[in-house]
Amino acid sequence: MNSPLTWTDLDKRAVDTARVLAADAVEKVGNGHPGTAISLAPLGYLLYQKVMNVDPSDENWLGRDRFVLSAGHASLTQYTQLFLAGFGLEISDIEALRTWGSKTPGHPEVHHTKGIECTTGPLGAGVANGVGFAMASRRERQLYDPTAVPGESVFDHFVYVIAGDGCMQEGVSAEASSLAVTQELGNLILFYDDNRISIEGNTKIAFSEDVEARYAAYGWHVAHVDFTNGFTTYEEKVGELYQAIEAAKAVTDRPSFIKVTTIIGWPLPTLAGSHSVHGAKLGGEEIAGLKRELGFDPDKSFDVAPEVLSYTRSNAADRAKAAREVWDAQYATWRTSNPEQAALLDRVMARELPAGIEAALPTFAADKPIATRAASGSVLSALAGVMPELWGGSADLAGSNNTTMKGVSSFIPADRSSKDFIGNAEGRTLHFGIREHAMGNILNAINLEGLSRAYGGTFLVFSDYMRGSVRLAALSKAPTIFVWTHDSIGVGEDGPTHQPVEHIPSLRLIPGLDVVRPADANETAAAWLQVLKHTDRPAGLILSRQNVRVFDRSEGSGYASTDGVAKGGYVLAEASADPKVILVATGSEVEIAAAAQVTLEAAGVPTRLISMPCVEWYTAQPDAYKASILPAGVPKVVIEAAQPIGWRDVLDGTVTAIGIDHFGASADAATLYREYGLTAAAVVEAANALI
Repeated sequence: MNSPLTWTDLDKRAVDTARVLAADAVEKVGNGHPGTAISLAPLGYLLYQKVMNVDPSDENWLGRDRFVLSAGHASLTQYTQLFLAGFGLEISDIEALRTWGSKTPGHPEVHHTKGIECTTGPLGAGVANGVGFAMASRRERQLYDPTAVPGESVFDHFVYVIAGDGCMQEGVSAEASSLAVTQELGNLILFYDDNRISIEGNTKIAFSEDVEARYAAYGWHVAHVDFTNGFTTYEEKVGELYQAIEAAKAVTDRPSFIKVTTIIGWPLPTLAGSHSVHGAKLGGEEIAGLKRELGFDPDKSFDVAPEVLSYTRSNAADRAKAAREVWDAQYATWRTSNPEQAALLDRVMARELPAGIEAALPTFAADKPIATRAASGSVLSALAGVMPELWGGSADLAGSNNTTMKGVSSFIPADRSSKDFIGNAEGRTLHFGIREHAMGNILNAINLEGLSRAYGGTFLVFSDYMRGSVRLAALSKAPTIFVWTHDSIGVGEDGPTHQPVEHIPSLRLIPGLDVVRPADANETAAAWLQVLKHTDRPAGLILSRQNVRVFDRSEGSGYASTDGVAKGGYVLAEASADPKVILVATGSEVEIAAAAQVTLEAAGVPTRLISMPCVEWYTAQPDAYKASILPAGVPKVVIEAAQPIGWRDVLDGTVTAIGIDHFGASADAATLYREYGLTAAAVVEAANALI
């Protein structure tokens, strides 16, 4: 337990300063969300000044607690505390809220503002991020400090999340909250701001459940701090809230849920409790009334008393110094006692891959076809021994996605083990259940944490369920690896509900996402290596259900090595002379294009074959390289079992795109490819039409 709470007049004045700053900032820019930031100022201040171990001078300190504002629209709840604690925000930054180039955007953005752990805004996503950060902490202890007593390692810390009514209504929070109990995440504390207000007003028109009872039913430790005293009198029970936090920290076998019943915008004189304060400026008269109520000069804006700022920044610095003295000594002892783990940590923090990783990758003989999903599974198993920081799993599709590394146990408490999956302290196989959206956000948090690398799999068609988390990964530059299998009508008999058509081109529309669709098993291995080399953006590996040809890439075979995979597009097979036509394909359609090339060459048409596993990597290449393999003056035929949209923007010159612009059907893959014209004959016909 921490020392008893000390709460002085300066603490109260600092809380009130945060309130008036939130009101002033939204008023100045003319838009924003002041209400929650005003009424939750005591909780934000309590966390940053009295509870959390953070270091304003070192936002990346390994020993810090993590904080996630799932209710990201209430960004001023966090910005004001970062300002008061001295994380680098100054009063000018608060004044610049939601304006061009400011450090205080509308919603918190990681890598943009110091002290922000993850980008939040889409409601509920931050709850899943919190679960991810909590899982990451446990994995880091197991990876780097395996002999430590849980709770006593330099890698142990708490994760605090603030969520609102909107977060509780979004399904992703339910997915993640259920999983958090299964994982027994005793280092996770979730605050629910029960203010009963959303944009449309009182939440009772659409939200009537007892959220506290729901979390108790999940199995969370629950507590309730009611500032409204049963809606009789309002009392900000900071001491009671502090004790609830301390009690939650003592619960180590399950996550904790603390419901804080508030009135949005309290103590605004006339608008407290009104939905109008949720997402709009308050107006000068209301702000003046608030300032008079709190003892501030109504004629002054962004007024921060020097003694308040001096106190809060000194307090934060002193608390950080005290925490660092203990932690730094423990960390030094850990490094001395664990030289191998310390070397591993140094490598991972430097974002370097292990020596020998390329030699560890499997190679696949050309004697029999293999699905790229199966090849991916072999790659992961080969990486398990050389890349201990790599872990991952699936949304209940491990056997189909091939996401389980052989010989690796599961990341679940031992008492959650099943006949098929054994959990222990060394576990690296993740089980997300049928929760794609939560999976994506959990993975994002793990990868933003940066001390391990995590991947997660599902069917490509179900990427729709998790698209919001994929977009957040790209926006956050999180190096998350999404493994999406069953990538086309090649799914076959399951029919159109499970056959992706529009997914690949739609995913390519997300800025900063690498969409990688390897042609064969060896391209899959090369693609994994390249994805792992990129630590500043996410990637989606698009893999086939059906077996595909493994190209013979030996010298004299006519087919190139996989060295060109890293460039996104490369000459797989050169034309017999200056090409009259160029065939471009991705994934399982490369073998179709290869068959068409043979036919065209036999007919006297010099034809170049391009494999393009990743459009994003290709477009990033120098213009000279792109012109050398895909000259504008040569007609091109591209084939991909997806909506044929966007190829004319990628390939210069005359282009015919063969794809599928309608839903599929329930039949075997060979029949579907034939009936829908995804054949070598169709490619040959299109090529001849262009010559």
